[in-house]
Amino acid sequence: MTHEESKSSNPTSEKKLFTEKANLLLPDLLYPSESDEPLETVTCYLKQPEPLTVSQIKDWLMIPPEIYVEEVPEADFWEPVVSEQDWYGDDEKARTAKFQELQKLVEADLSVRQVFRVGDSEIDVYLLGLQADEGRAGLKTKIVQT
Repeated sequence: MTHEESKSSNPTSEKKLFTEKANLLLPDLLYPSESDEPLETVTCYLKQPEPLTVSQIKDWLMIPPEIYVEEVPEADFWEPVVSEQDWYGDDEKARTAKFQELQKLVEADLSVRQVFRVGDSEIDVYLLGLQADEGRAGLKTKIVQT
């Protein structure tokens, strides 16, 4: 059996597919806030079909109780990065197009999508969704709000 054959018969190949496809879009892509931060792919062992709770996110990330975690609408994640503004130059338009491509990938590959914000001023943001193989994957970035 070749390496490619073993990869395609691997039950976790779906998970790799999402992260591999997403990772192709992430180089040089920064999420804008008071500091522009890179995005990365993440996987999560929580596989239940129901939406995740804030408590489960705290357990998964081993976050102490005093750290604030909230769920926000998925639209809040995409709104600042997929809407093109009149004043955008070529660089901003290219970034917006890349984020639109990333949004299509996330919507095609992940169901039961949720966005969680962790922290108060330097906020880790997780967009997680359920994959076809019932594992969770998604994106992580940081936003700075002072």
